[in-house]
Parts: sequence; structure tokens; C-alpha cells
Amino acid sequence: MEPALNIYGKPLEICCSTPPTGFYRDGYCQTGRQDFGTHTVCAQVTEEFLSFSLSRGNNLISPQPLYQFGGLQRGDFWCLCISRWLEAYEAGVAPKIKLSACHIKCLEYVSLEVLETYSL
Repeated sequence: MEPALNIYGKPLEICCSTPPTGFYRDGYCQTGRQDFGTHTVCAQVTEEFLSFSLSRGNNLISPQPLYQFGGLQRGDFWCLCISRWLEAYEAGVAPKIKLSACHIKCLEYVSLEVLETYSL
């Protein structure tokens, strides 16, 4: 795997190691061919966003030990699917993001200007 880049074309920074996030659970919002959800947005989740995601059928609150997932709480950082973040953006509940930890692939779905308005 070649080094991953962030939205600025620089080395991708870690999103969060506690809880371990990312499609590969290595703390980075890296993506690859197996990642059909494109988990590329490093977001600091809010109660609003967690409720929104739950209403869309994606429970990020309850632990799922089978998937090494302990459940999220307000303030946790997590690599979100770009499509879910965009859906939340359109609904007015998108969480703030850590730009240096967002994978460059995000730019295939949303402009840098939009992402920068949600910078932490």
C-alpha cells in the first residue's frame, strides 16, 4: 500500500487510536478496494450526528464486539463514510472534521471549500 495522503496532498495524519478507527482499525481514515463505504472523513461526532446516523440505520452508539467496535460517544473521533457525512451535511447535522486526517479521496465527493467550513 502506498502512503496515504490527506486532502492537502500531505501525509495522512492519524484520526484516533482510542477508540481505534478507520476501515483498517489502525487509527487512520485510509481506504482501499475492500472499503465499499469509503471511510475517509475524520470527524468528531456529536449527539446530533449519532442520532441522525442511527435514524439512517447505522448504529454507531451500541458496542459491536464482533467488529472490534465499542460504540461512540459525543466528542469521539471516528472515520466516517464520505456518503454518510455528505448526507448529514445536507441535513444540517454534519460534525466538525480534522482536515489533516481526512483522506484525499474525499475530494472526489465534496469540494475543499465545503470541507474547510467544517474544520475543527
